[in-house]
Amino acid sequence: MTSQPSSDSQLSRAKVVAIGGGHGLGRILSSLSDLGSNVTGVVATTDNGGSTGRIRASMGGIAWGDTRNCINQLITEPSIGSMLFEYRFRGNGELNGHNLGNLILSALDNLCIRPLEAINLIREILHVETYILPMSEHPTDLAAWLPDGTIVSGETSIDELQQIPKRLLIEPSVPATKETLVAIKQADLILLGPGSFLTSIMPPLLLSDLAHELKVCNAPIYFIANLDKEKGPAGNMSLETMLHWCERAMGGRKIDGILSAQHHPELAADYEQVVGEFASRNHEWRHDRQKLKNAVESLLIRG
Repeated sequence: MTSQPSSDSQLSRAKVVAIGGGHGLGRILSSLSDLGSNVTGVVATTDNGGSTGRIRASMGGIAWGDTRNCINQLITEPSIGSMLFEYRFRGNGELNGHNLGNLILSALDNLCIRPLEAINLIREILHVETYILPMSEHPTDLAAWLPDGTIVSGETSIDELQQIPKRLLIEPSVPATKETLVAIKQADLILLGPGSFLTSIMPPLLLSDLAHELKVCNAPIYFIANLDKEKGPAGNMSLETMLHWCERAMGGRKIDGILSAQHHPELAADYEQVVGEFASRNHEWRHDRQKLKNAVESLLIRG
């Protein structure tokens, strides 16, 4: 009789793709850091605020802030390099508010053939095993189509809306990073979120080739719900509405399940629900890394 593979063996081979933005995606990636290079983070690149927005306005390129945030959360051994990467300038000059990590990535982008090469170089310097992929290597911006027909451009403007948009779009239309499409094809599990729904989770799903790969992939897709209500228009969206938005972007592909701190009876007929106490002891709105890790590993072991 053939013996079944152990749970440790399953976990060592399992490939996970997590899709989102800076803080939320960084949290899930850091919780799964023990899986090393079997984990891939696909990062939104449409941010136009803060240091990232200022760099984009003056130099162009993709948004680096969310990528930098993810790398920061994956640094396990503090070093001079990691301190430099996380340093933020203070003062009254033009550098005030700029994050040195954003400037380093932007400079490396200008020196490298591809933005991904800049990311991989930083990963090597800071000993980060987890793969970090920008959703696209081409500059693009997030826009919202409002119920009255007007279009609002830019993440910062969308965050300030008083109403829920009718739809989101990417301007201009750009291709996904080719490595992202391969990672989705090879994945055993795909995670959406947690994080800002409209400006972190949705942007990658608006790339037509990435959305198509999600539609046809064999891996189950799970949505990780936030622990607290968002500020801005997404805070007025129900979890059911968010799931439908994701499914619409993925060409009708159904999400398999949700990870949430509370049971949602209205979703019981259509989605598996993994319910648990996911909150960190120090911050109720932040997921506890170990609890997230345990929940995700249970999904991988179950297959």
